[in-house]
Amino acid sequence: MRGKGLRLAVLMLASASAAAGAQTAGDANGGGSGRFPAIYEEDSSLPAHVVYRPKDLAGLKGEKLAIYAWGNGGCSADGTSSRNHLLEIASHGYLAIAAGTIPKGPPPPPAPAPPPGAAPRAPTGPLLVATPTAALREAIDWAIRENGRQGSPYYDRIATDRVAVSGWSCGGLQALNVAPDPRVRTAVIMNSGFFSAGASPITGIENDKATLGKLHTPVLYVLGGPTDIAYANGMDDYGRIANVPAAMVNIPVGHGGTYAQPNGGIAAEVVTAWLDWQLKGDQTAARRFTGAQCGYCADARFTLERKRLD
Repeated sequence: MRGKGLRLAVLMLASASAAAGAQTAGDANGGGSGRFPAIYEEDSSLPAHVVYRPKDLAGLKGEKLAIYAWGNGGCSADGTSSRNHLLEIASHGYLAIAAGTIPKGPPPPPAPAPPPGAAPRAPTGPLLVATPTAALREAIDWAIRENGRQGSPYYDRIATDRVAVSGWSCGGLQALNVAPDPRVRTAVIMNSGFFSAGASPITGIENDKATLGKLHTPVLYVLGGPTDIAYANGMDDYGRIANVPAAMVNIPVGHGGTYAQPNGGIAAEVVTAWLDWQLKGDQTAARRFTGAQCGYCADARFTLERKRLD
């Protein structure tokens, strides 16, 4: 992408979280569809993060929570902007931790729509991120620490060897940069992908295709099809990955994904299945991605590409 096209892409990356926040106001789902109805909250021992977890930790009955560290759309500081997605993940037995905080007061009204036919205004300067990439590592560090701290509500309830990093748009770039961490077992990159060399004006986010060569775990990309402004970047990433198993899902909904839909929509369903396979060894979930007759191979809702999975 060059010129106006690139700057428009950056504008949409920056506005992704604001759009999701407006669309999800009021929570469309009530805690997810999994066995463990979930809540989200801030924890004083983890500043600048929002924790999504099963409401009744005692109800886990010995099942330990895998870790899902999340970067927000636009790398924003609104840790609730993708809450329907994250509540759904948490309700299936995960500890999802988003960068940012819970906004105080009602969400701001959405920006007025431009007149018909008007081109969106591009930003006039570099995009500055509100949350650092380090926030995802801090989330992992905290979860591991809490699992071993006597008196913590999470004491001995977290599977510290089952860690995933994920994120939407700019947050997906953060997840890619944390994915080489040896504690990570899988990465889920959503509506995102590294920009071409030298083409990213996002300040504070490392953008380097060479990072793809440092991946050491299976990786899932979830894009929004050709109308997704991250489509070219994400598809290029996928084409370059040669050293680890990878899958590419394209849901034809554009860059906004299905985060705002009840229970996070199709994307949350696919991501949960991937996590259940990669972090919990669930073979029913695995068969959705593997084999000549895989469960998702002929799913009319999206397309699936795979390499090195079988």
